[in-house]
Amino acid sequence: MYDSILIPTDGSDGSHSAVETGVRLGDRFDADVHALFVIDERYVLDEYDMPVEAAERDAEDALDRVGEVAAASGVAVEKHLRRGTPHEEILAAIDDYGVDLVVMGTHGRTGLDRIVHLGSVTERVIRAAPVQVTTVPTGGRGV
Repeated sequence: MYDSILIPTDGSDGSHSAVETGVRLGDRFDADVHALFVIDERYVLDEYDMPVEAAERDAEDALDRVGEVAAASGVAVEKHLRRGTPHEEILAAIDDYGVDLVVMGTHGRTGLDRIVHLGSVTERVIRAAPVQVTTVPTGGRGV
């Protein structure tokens, strides 16, 4: 049913349930699994700033967490780090990696930022994605 699954993560607790669900679906359908972290360049001023280093550490930690969940299930995962506007990079990754399903959390690190920027990353991806997007709420139990 699915050949390639994209699991965008920001490393938050809100994305963890989606990671688990995406990995289970990857296992169930023997699909390629892609984990994606996007460093939001709108908030990074210089590639050598401390915030960039912190963002890169966060990205590595989040992608390693997906790798650990996948390894525990015997699922191989390809990790990707991109820079840009999160929803735009997720949509580009769909095409770049030949994805036919996106699995993502409904609550990430956006908080007040969600209101200020007129919608969350997940909402923007749902509206524009050319493939199915499965959302998993924080603490949700997916497949």
